[in-house]
Amino acid sequence: MSSHSVVVEGVLERITYANEENGYTVARVDTGRGGGELLTVVGALLGAQVGESLRMEGRWGSHPSYGRQFTVENYTTVLPATVQGIRRYLGSGLIKGIGPRTAERIVEHFGVRTLEVIEADPGRLIEVPGLGPKRTKLIAAAWVEQKAIKEVMVFLQGVEVSTSIAVRIYKKYGDASISVVKNQPYRLAADVWGIGFLTADRIARAVGIPQDSPERVKAGLRYALSQASDQGHCFLPEERLIADAVKLLQVDTGLVIHSLAELAEDPEGAVRERVPDPEDPAGTLTAVYLPPFHRAELSLAGQVRRLLRAEEDRLAAFAGVDWRRALSWLAGRTGAELAPEQEGAVRLALTEKVAVLTGGPGCGKSFTVRSIVELARARRAKVVLAAPTGRAAKRLAELTGAEASTVHRLLELKPGGDAAFDRDRPLDADLVVVDEASMLDLLLANKLVKAVPPGAHLLLVGDVDQLPSVGAGEVLRDLLADGSPVPSVRLTRIFRQAQQSGVVTNAHRINAGKPPVTRGLGDFFLFAEEDTEEAGKLAVDVAARRVPARFGLDPRRDVQVLTPMHRGPAGAGVLNGLLQQAVTPARPGLPEKRFGGRVFRVGDKVTQIRNNYEKGANGVFNGTVGVVTALDPDEQRLVVRTDEDEEVGYEFGELDELAHAYAVTIHRSQGSEYPCVVVPVTTSAWMMLQRNLLYTAVTRAKRLVVLVGSRRALEQAVRSVSAGRRCTGLAMRLAG
Repeated sequence: MSSHSVVVEGVLERITYANEENGYTVARVDTGRGGGELLTVVGALLGAQVGESLRMEGRWGSHPSYGRQFTVENYTTVLPATVQGIRRYLGSGLIKGIGPRTAERIVEHFGVRTLEVIEADPGRLIEVPGLGPKRTKLIAAAWVEQKAIKEVMVFLQGVEVSTSIAVRIYKKYGDASISVVKNQPYRLAADVWGIGFLTADRIARAVGIPQDSPERVKAGLRYALSQASDQGHCFLPEERLIADAVKLLQVDTGLVIHSLAELAEDPEGAVRERVPDPEDPAGTLTAVYLPPFHRAELSLAGQVRRLLRAEEDRLAAFAGVDWRRALSWLAGRTGAELAPEQEGAVRLALTEKVAVLTGGPGCGKSFTVRSIVELARARRAKVVLAAPTGRAAKRLAELTGAEASTVHRLLELKPGGDAAFDRDRPLDADLVVVDEASMLDLLLANKLVKAVPPGAHLLLVGDVDQLPSVGAGEVLRDLLADGSPVPSVRLTRIFRQAQQSGVVTNAHRINAGKPPVTRGLGDFFLFAEEDTEEAGKLAVDVAARRVPARFGLDPRRDVQVLTPMHRGPAGAGVLNGLLQQAVTPARPGLPEKRFGGRVFRVGDKVTQIRNNYEKGANGVFNGTVGVVTALDPDEQRLVVRTDEDEEVGYEFGELDELAHAYAVTIHRSQGSEYPCVVVPVTTSAWMMLQRNLLYTAVTRAKRLVVLVGSRRALEQAVRSVSAGRRCTGLAMRLAG
């Protein structure tokens, strides 16, 4: 302890702010001075729980706005020694199964010896009225786990790891946690969600692993490749990977080149391969892949060719059909004639084994799909319908009057991402139709195509001008590329009824590089506001108050704010906070849970932000949206009812998998439709403003679009076509 550091003891009353990344915390502590005065403490209080007694070392200081405060350098937890301290400690929600009322009863029975009893002789808890053997066991187990986690926490605190991540490390490795962290810190980046290379690297430094260790360099290379896959790339050109790694790791180039060579010798490390240079059609470059992406590209291209070449045909009836009769029968069923290009698409899907149907809004993709499904079912074909998201699947089901499911559910993906249906156990289907196919990333598309039986027909339907998938790859675009063996139809004619819609006509204007018409339309508006922060506030006012008042829409269910970015004054993060205040404000008696910088309440609109195969019937996937329907502080869990009408429970410790969804980024909104979208378009999002981003946002709206922000930024978005294509080798492999 340094000469002027002091020790303060007190009970942690509440955490007013906690930064999950670096553990910086602002908290209020009761030092027992009387008068109910609370002391503000700041610093890394990772792992400390409300109700605990802390012994904190640090120094006094003062803050211009908050007055006197104590900066904590390190702390230890002291078990409380007084009856009221113990009651508070147990009732704080620290131990699952003990809420304030149970704590009251336990302490009433055992008094000051309570914690001793739980520690040494937990069987005696059964003496407490209302505690059965089942709860007693639960409490004893929770106490043991809590202690073990505490030990790991204390160790990890020395290396600055946040609480929620420490808990995850413990869940993953149990008693081996400390040894893994000490000896193989880079394993954490691969094994534990929420730990990237940078956190693992910080831990490695703290436990003394040298900067130029080959393990570190290989982990850094893999990290650079996985960062690239988060940006949508299936591989990186070797030169670019080496440059990225040198910058990231701050080591010399020779060492990176040497480690890359070692990594490429390991079949699970990396794969190098010569591929055509996307910038220069005549040249080639060395691509470096993470193995799963390389395998998936080879496999997907091979499976598509296999389906195209299959001998048998499970829709053979359409090979010799009299199309004039078939189409007039169809028109009688649907009450409308198909346009010539739609007719072409119907024939293609029913006579070719793999086909792609693309086109913008209002061009009749939906009606074409419905027609294909009607004809196939008239011939008693087994038709299977799927889409990447719950919302898109619901829409497909309404459109065709047949059951549709998400691709994940269709394939019955299991924990770890293996599918129940694959090449050895294909789906029972004659025709598989997948809508919103622009969202299919390489890994999911590969799983899907593997499960299509030989002889069945696969129809992919989507709008290739939208943003590409969130995951790596540009599957739809690669299937439509020059030289692709897959036949396709692009619908371009806007139907008469769609021409009356400002949303549809403006979507096509944006796609053609013309600014949208924002005056004189009843369903497309621009509220001009140059200042980014003001534009953010205005977007909130429009979404929470003005649109609901004028159009009778429900701000939670019918209106969605879509933003180009997550960060910044008009980003999803800030707007979620403001929208939550407007739509689901705190009310007495409304239970809430503070987690990190967020507060969750019953009625909140939330979204899942990682694939979790353990939740729900078939997993809950990144992008699933729902509403919080219940929140129980005693049981420490909340319940979300998802878009797919499934009730899913979350332990409080898992709340970093949920984010608020009053505002979401445009990328996250893919495949969803909303009656109304409100889009802040501001100059601070300059880098992100691209035509396909704005086009994707506008095409999410069924009835109404309100843009809020800067005309200049809007014009910039319409003008700029995203320059960087993703690095993928699929088109080359399809062309064979």
